[in-house]
Amino acid sequence: MSQQTPAGEQWNAGRAADAPRSGGGGMAHGGTVFAAVLLSLAGLLDIFQGIGAIAKDDVYARVGDYVFKFNLTSWGWIHLILGIVIVLTAVGLFMGSNWARVAGVGLAGLSLIANFLWLPYQPWWAITLMAIDVFIIWALCSSWSHSAD
Repeated sequence: MSQQTPAGEQWNAGRAADAPRSGGGGMAHGGTVFAAVLLSLAGLLDIFQGIGAIAKDDVYARVGDYVFKFNLTSWGWIHLILGIVIVLTAVGLFMGSNWARVAGVGLAGLSLIANFLWLPYQPWWAITLMAIDVFIIWALCSSWSHSAD
């Protein structure tokens, strides 16, 4: 059943094939929105984690020479920059960009690795962010087929 809109464009009521998809230039839907919300949350938490480590690294427990040789200020800058890029990617996901979907999977993977390396300093915080990153990757990859047109 076709109807005319005030602007003269046709739309078909009740047809799922004509529904907007997240792969085009429109708004994101379904699992992509879930991933975008989680990605923005993970990005903000990374930003706060980075600011906390840069501002006063005495907040975090000092662990001798761990597997990596960075001080907490360096890790703070890494988390701050990664968090800013993650939040910008989440904005792209909200707008329904395919580049943001690919970048979101990659950045969630990088965040997962960075938080794994952060485990000696704040284990519960790092495990929480790692779980969020796993959910982001799952949500982006599971909803990918719906937007591959």
